[in-house]
Amino acid sequence: MIRYEKIAVSIPTHLVAKARRAVKQGESPSVSAFVAHAVEQKVMRDELEAMLDEWLEETGGPPTPEERRRARRKLALLGKVRSGRAS
Repeated sequence: MIRYEKIAVSIPTHLVAKARRAVKQGESPSVSAFVAHAVEQKVMRDELEAMLDEWLEETGGPPTPEERRRARRKLALLGKVRSGRAS
């Protein structure tokens, strides 16, 4: 079961307005839920970025231009095979 803690935060007025609009339009059950979702998304992005940084360090850095070209060719071929257009 998720536990909740009530806190007070200061948020720029324009962001509060957007959160309230999302609630009014039925996109979020509450401003608290809207903010919790935004925080959760930020945490997930930070964790993904850390994981990618770790992978880049383990593999020697970002792909070279040639590695990117090969990957694009393979992905294009895979797309053709999946759509039945490969010969």
